[in-house]
Amino acid sequence: MPNTHSSLSPSSSHRWLACPPSARLCAAVEGMTEAGPFAKQGTDAHALAEHKVLIALGRDSPDPTENLDYFDGEMDSCTDEYRNFVLEQVEEAKKNCKDPLVLVEQKLDFSHWVPDGFGTGDCVIVADDTLQVIDFKYGLGILVDAKDNSQMRCYALGALDAFDGIYDIRTVQMTIFQPRRNNISTDSMSKEDLLSWADTVLAPTAKLAAAGEGEFKAGDHCQFCKVKATCRERAAYNLKLAAYDFAPPETLEPLEIASILDKVDNLVSWAGDVKEYALRQAQSGTEYEGWKVVEGRSVRKYRDDAAVAAAVTAAGYDPYEQKLLGVTAMTSLLGKKKFNEILGSLVYKPPGKPTLAPTSDKRPAYNTAQNDFMEDN
Repeated sequence: MPNTHSSLSPSSSHRWLACPPSARLCAAVEGMTEAGPFAKQGTDAHALAEHKVLIALGRDSPDPTENLDYFDGEMDSCTDEYRNFVLEQVEEAKKNCKDPLVLVEQKLDFSHWVPDGFGTGDCVIVADDTLQVIDFKYGLGILVDAKDNSQMRCYALGALDAFDGIYDIRTVQMTIFQPRRNNISTDSMSKEDLLSWADTVLAPTAKLAAAGEGEFKAGDHCQFCKVKATCRERAAYNLKLAAYDFAPPETLEPLEIASILDKVDNLVSWAGDVKEYALRQAQSGTEYEGWKVVEGRSVRKYRDDAAVAAAVTAAGYDPYEQKLLGVTAMTSLLGKKKFNEILGSLVYKPPGKPTLAPTSDKRPAYNTAQNDFMEDN
C-alpha cells in the first residue's frame, strides 16, 4: 500500500514545487539508494562546522575530528571560514539587538505550510528587525544561489513560525556559505513577502505534492529526481529534439539552434540516465529486445603493488614516478589558508575556453576580438 504522505523535504522543494507529483514517486523509492562519498564528506564537514561554531559561542561540544572519515586540511580550513562568518553575523546582529538568539543545527518546523514539513538549519540568528538563516554547503560541484531558493525559504519560515512572537522581525535574510566555491550568496525579503509566498505558492503546491496530484513537468529540477530515468514526461520533453530529425546543423535557423541549446544538456543527461537505469535493470534480469549485458573493456592491473615494486627494484630500476600534486589535492593536503600563504603567489588561473551559456549566466560575455588580440601578441 502506498504511503499516505510524500516526503516533502526542503532540500528537494525545488523539484516538487516545479513537479508536484514527483514527490510521491520519489518517496516510494526512498532509502533504496545509499549515500555516496560526497554526501558522507558533507556530513563530516557539517559535524565539524557545528562543533567549531558551538565552541566559539562558548558552548560545550565534543571534538568529532577523530571520528571523521573525510577530515583533511581543506575541511579544517573551510569550517574555520564558516565559523568566522557566523561570528561576524552574530556581531552584526548585536548592533540592532543586544541579545540575539543563536541556534546551531536547529530543527525547524514549517508544517503550517507543508504537510510534515521540517528541516535543520545550520545556523539561525534571531534578532529584532532581522532573522538570518545560514546554510553551510560543502559541495564543490554545483554553485548554490540563495536567490529564490525554496529550501532556504522553508527554513526561514520554520524559524519565523517559532520566534516571530519573541522578536520584532521585519526582514528575513538567507545566506548560502559555500567556501570551496568561494561563494557567499545572500537573499533578503520582507517578512510579509515571505509569508505571502508561503500562502500562495508553497502551501497549495505542497498540498498537491502530498496527495500525488498536480502536473508533471520536466526541466533542470529533474537532476536529483529518483525516478528521472523512467519518467514519461521527461522522456517527452527531451524527445522534442527529434522534431528536428537530426538535420545537419548548417541547415538550421538560428532560432532553431537556440531552441536546441536550451534542451541539449538535459537531453544528454537524460540519455545517460536511461542507459544507466537499463543496465541496472538488465543485470537484475530485465530483458530488452535487441540488447544484452556483456563484459566491458578492462585494463591490466598488478596483483600486488609491493611485490611489483620489490621485483623492479631488484632488477635495478626505479618503479616509482614523482608527480606534483594538483591544485585541488594540494589544497586538501595543506588546507585552504596554508595553501594561500605558501603557494598563493605561485598559482594562476588561465582564461577558460569559450563555451556557450544562457544569457542569465552571471559571467561576462567572452570578448572574441580581445582574446584573439591577446593570443597574437
